[in-house]
Amino acid sequence: MDLYEGLWDGIQLGPADYVLSADEKTSIQVRIHKHKTLKPLPNSPMKVEHEYQRGGSLNYMAAWDVHRGKIFGNVEPQTGIKPFGRLVDVVMSQEPYRSASRVFWIVGNGSSHHGESAITRLQEAWPNATIVHLPIHASWLNQIEIYFSVIQRKVLTPNDFESLTDVEDRFLRFQDHYEKVARPFEWKFTRGDLANLIKTF
Repeated sequence: MDLYEGLWDGIQLGPADYVLSADEKTSIQVRIHKHKTLKPLPNSPMKVEHEYQRGGSLNYMAAWDVHRGKIFGNVEPQTGIKPFGRLVDVVMSQEPYRSASRVFWIVGNGSSHHGESAITRLQEAWPNATIVHLPIHASWLNQIEIYFSVIQRKVLTPNDFESLTDVEDRFLRFQDHYEKVARPFEWKFTRGDLANLIKTF
């Protein structure tokens, strides 16, 4: 919560500090429908064929720059340490992150970036990067989940793809579009709000 507000250990972040929120959207199924989806028309809703064949699945790894409104993402056949590492490399190898004083990566506790070993791996590869793990079962505090909800509505509904290549193409084209229009999310839930919520349990 402090990082979202631009703080770390009670001190204001500097102009060369960046905050990224990252995670993965897993098991994106390819559904090849028997008949093509018909777009909505005046007085006629969208029509989606209920019969389909499964065409495999992919995963989407993404990182969201909390204060700049920038999105980065890769489509991967599997999740894991190496796919997450590729996403980190894509981000950290470009400016302003490569030359930043500090880059904070807010992540959940999935196997791709779990525990102290993930912290060590990241800092060995990119000394200016720091992993900040969310509490367990607190993915709702990760801003990338807001972007994933946009993806669910704008890219995956309806789930009507012709192939795995079609999935990757749609994800990356939407990512390019979103990058042009995105603004930082208006996050208003603070550390104080979280403390008050915990008191209610």
